[in-house]
Amino acid sequence: MDFIGAHDYIVNRLKNELAKEFSYHSVDHTLDVLDACRRFAQLENVNGNLLRLLETAALFHDAGILIRYKDHENSSVSIARETLPKFGYLPDETETIAGLILVTRLPQQAATLAEQILCDADLDYLGRDDFFIHSFQLQLEWKNLGILESTLEEWFKIQVKFLGDHRYYTASANLLRNEKKLRTLRQITEMMKH
Repeated sequence: MDFIGAHDYIVNRLKNELAKEFSYHSVDHTLDVLDACRRFAQLENVNGNLLRLLETAALFHDAGILIRYKDHENSSVSIARETLPKFGYLPDETETIAGLILVTRLPQQAATLAEQILCDADLDYLGRDDFFIHSFQLQLEWKNLGILESTLEEWFKIQVKFLGDHRYYTASANLLRNEKKLRTLRQITEMMKH
């Protein structure tokens, strides 16, 4: 499989074709998920061919937004199935990637370790210092797309519910991110009191 070719192909498409309204689901988000995926895979001792499939799924997981926003994971799978054979991915590898992409749909339902790694990577920012940057990028995206126009208080309520309901799957994500996520949850809850 030509991972570099697939990487360059989809990154270029995202850079050139994504509408400016996508302030959260940008090429930066895709590359961020790829980095987090690699980090968690290393910590969970996943390497070799499975790591390559995970990395490819990370690159393609939101590509469907090029086609449609709602249920974009299904479109991401279509793009992956159409594109990856051209880069030497075998049918079973492409289907593994398709399954990984579909599990990033919210609410996430990861079963295998690979699925858990990708889901944790997709929402890695929830437990990082740059949480608020990504959160407000998503709020702006929803406003731009007419999905939700929210006040700061309304947005914080949505974030409190999402953070409260979310669970990291892997031991490494729990170790690296959960404490900060819970601190952020408390911080937002405190801000809402004032």
